[in-house]
Amino acid sequence: MTDQTAQNQSAQNKTEQGKAGTRGSAFITGASKGIGYEVARSLTEAGYAVTITSRNEAEITEAARKIGGTARGVVCDVRDPAALEREVSAHTEAFGGLDVLFVNAGVGNFANVADMSIEQWQDVIDTNLSGAFYTIKAGIPALKKRGGYIFTLSSLAGKNPFAGGAAYNASKFGLNGLSEVLTLDLRQHDIKVTQIMPGSVATHFAGHTPSDADAWKIQPEDIAQLTVDLLNMPVRTLPSKVEVRPSKPPKK
Repeated sequence: MTDQTAQNQSAQNKTEQGKAGTRGSAFITGASKGIGYEVARSLTEAGYAVTITSRNEAEITEAARKIGGTARGVVCDVRDPAALEREVSAHTEAFGGLDVLFVNAGVGNFANVADMSIEQWQDVIDTNLSGAFYTIKAGIPALKKRGGYIFTLSSLAGKNPFAGGAAYNASKFGLNGLSEVLTLDLRQHDIKVTQIMPGSVATHFAGHTPSDADAWKIQPEDIAQLTVDLLNMPVRTLPSKVEVRPSKPPKK
């Protein structure tokens, strides 16, 4: 590479970085509230430009407004691979590339196998597992261009089955397997993959409303801090699976 070519490449990289933010850009699914929102807010504070997604237009628009900066809020259903390809493409166009993909969108339907409807099963698997696959598949081409990081938001339910958790357990067990394969598929492309597996988190998941009674739980901002910390790890080191638990749950 000639000096002039190197200078041109450096200038181009700086231009792309300038479009994206001081550290690059991140695409985060399921981010109108809870973990996804806090991750987006923390990454914005750390110097990333972000795109956040949700199925609810009003909620995602308000979330982007609250995050501020160059944050983009878009309506996107992760069960729709074409929509994900379209929105990831729009993200790379807006910010000059993609550096972080945070796969967070998820739902929970809980019932024993005999009582669970086909529709409930499909909703969980299509969102939590197939939706994760579609999100990652849409993001890989952009990530390969300059390396990056994929986070999959799994759960301790991805290794610990519980009664009534057929669909949710299956989706998270599957997501963990997908994440482990991704590490092997992508490590030579300078793409890191970490599966984050929290226990009880104080979010709106499955219709829950956070309250003071949730003070003992992991808070969404704790997962956001963990994400930023992982991004700051040396390039040579990959914490591929991180289990996170409340430090002092209530006595039973």
